Amino acid sequence: MKEELIARVMQVLRINMSWMTWNLFLAFIPLALSVWLFRMRRGGTWLWWLGFLVFYAFLPNAPYLLTDVIHLIDDIRTIQSVWMITLVLIPLYLLVILSGFEAYVISLINWGHYLHRIGKSQWIWRFELITHFLCAVGVYWGRFLRFNSWDFITQPDAVLTKGVEEILGKQPLVIITITFVVLAGLYWIMKRVTLGLSQRDSKIGINSGRTNSNTPNI
Repeated sequence: MKEELIARVMQVLRINMSWMTWNLFLAFIPLALSVWLFRMRRGGTWLWWLGFLVFYAFLPNAPYLLTDVIHLIDDIRTIQSVWMITLVLIPLYLLVILSGFEAYVISLINWGHYLHRIGKSQWIWRFELITHFLCAVGVYWGRFLRFNSWDFITQPDAVLTKGVEEILGKQPLVIITITFVVLAGLYWIMKRVTLGLSQRDSKIGINSGRTNSNTPNI
């Protein structure tokens, strides 16, 4: 019985690792682009604007991982073991989902850093809200219409026609609104946690440097 349960857990994990790895890869694309665009480059060139468009096309993949919790429900029904669910499944899903959303948070923090650097700090919260809304639409398109980021290139007509028509309905608007509120709320919390941890690490680094500077060389 125990061997059968372990085999079932391993099967579920093997199946999940494929889509989890792929979705995390897509979530980290905008994070990598945000470092390149907003930390290492200066705007204004055609290459920067192209990277900026790709950044926004892939950005919804990061918060999209929040919706993957639906797979957890199916896995719980499959395994039916409280211990395995508590010690294996839930920690794994939390790690994947939080990693994806943290990629979203850091990407927007980098975007805000760039706006601050060019003297547009007053626009940061506005762009954050706009981004939350665009990502809420993107998450809806991805989860319910099964659109991918590259569909903007491969089938732009379907995205503009079917995608726009769908979000004008009452039910899609409700889902998008709820998603927007969830994204904005979680982002507000995670941003402060992330900035708080980074500032703490900076202070520790400064204090460590001061300690080392006061330590006599032997």
